[in-house]
This record gives sequence, structure tokens and C-alpha cells, in this order.
Amino acid sequence: MIAPAFLLTTLKGAAPNPAALVMARTTGLLLLTVAFMAFLVRGHADSPTMEAVLTANLALQLGLIPMDPMAYMSGAFTTIGSFAPNTVIHLLLAIGFAYYLVKLRKALAASRRPQ
Repeated sequence: MIAPAFLLTTLKGAAPNPAALVMARTTGLLLLTVAFMAFLVRGHADSPTMEAVLTANLALQLGLIPMDPMAYMSGAFTTIGSFAPNTVIHLLLAIGFAYYLVKLRKALAASRRPQ
């Protein structure tokens, strides 16, 4: 959010323009806000609301995984290093959200069974 031109030119190998700078800032804010929300609810009890939070986070990560590789394939990003780190991070986050979502769903199902 603070230095989108640096991110685009140095890390992504892309030419900055006004629209790209706005989108980089917007995406940065979005991801920081989602991370903050996940941090705030990390200790909350298993619930349908927590299931919704985990599902939304998983959907976000799955949606982000192909973005940087597609930018590389289209020529917007110029090096493998411009997309590989983010792609790996989003893949690992997706795995983590999926793991905790499955775990939560099992716990919720067990709590609904008659004793």
C-alpha cells in the first residue's frame, strides 16, 4: 500500500501506471484487512459464523492462486520470481484454511449428534 511502484517494478517486473498503482494499493488493503479479520477471530469457538469466515478465506485464496501466474503468462510480470512467492503463499494459506474448515465441520457435526 505504501510503495506500490516499488512492488510493481522491483518485485513484479511490471511497468507501473496510475491504474496499476491504485489496484496494487487496493489489493494490499484488502489482503491486510482479511488477515486482520482472521487474526481477530482466531480464538473464537466453532460456529456457523466461523465456518463462513473460513469458507470465504479459502475462496479468496483459491481465487488468488492463478492471478500472478496468469499475469506472468500474459507478459504483465516478467520473471518467475514475480509470481512464484505469492502463488506459494496463497496455496499454503488455502491449504491451511481448508484444513481448519474440515476440522471445524467435523466438530460441528459431532456437536449436533445426539449423545
